Amino acid sequence: MKHLILASSSPRRYELLSLTLLPFETYPSTLEEKMDPNLTPSQLVQSLAEQKASDVLTYKPNDVILGADTIVAYGNKRLGKPQNEKEAVETLRMLSGQTHDVYTGVCIMDQEKKRLFSVKTSVTFYPLSEETICWYISTGEPFDKAGSYGIQGSGSLLVEKIHGDYFSVVGLPVSRVVRTLSEFGFSFTGSVR
Repeated sequence: MKHLILASSSPRRYELLSLTLLPFETYPSTLEEKMDPNLTPSQLVQSLAEQKASDVLTYKPNDVILGADTIVAYGNKRLGKPQNEKEAVETLRMLSGQTHDVYTGVCIMDQEKKRLFSVKTSVTFYPLSEETICWYISTGEPFDKAGSYGIQGSGSLLVEKIHGDYFSVVGLPVSRVVRTLSEFGFSFTGSVR
């Protein structure tokens, strides 16, 4: 029987995949990701998710591997995790009062087949005062999050509205994932068909 393997050490992805009630294990990819600047945000997150899943499949060849990656895009900029406080402040100032897009790419694969997709969600921030930005930086939350905020935490207070899949912004579009996993023999009841 094939096991489901999450190719990630992200606690957020672990929590979201747990919502499916499917049994799974984590086996994080240690591959150094290759980012192709010529790809669109949608293509890039799919490529990164595929790199992670392919890496883990070499160690777990008899299982079904789930890889995912998330980036924030604003205009022509792709916003990853901030390197320091200054970068986090600059990112939050830039996103203040604006709408940006969050892309999460997913790759689900085994030895026989592979499914790739991405989900785009638009997020609009309220205008942010310097006081609000300083307060949010002081929470420490921005530093391990793409775009310098976590919508599932205190960063939710920055968000005016979203259009799309909330869970995709957190890091995994669980509803689409579970439907795709059905192609690999996993059912909604948490058992394998």
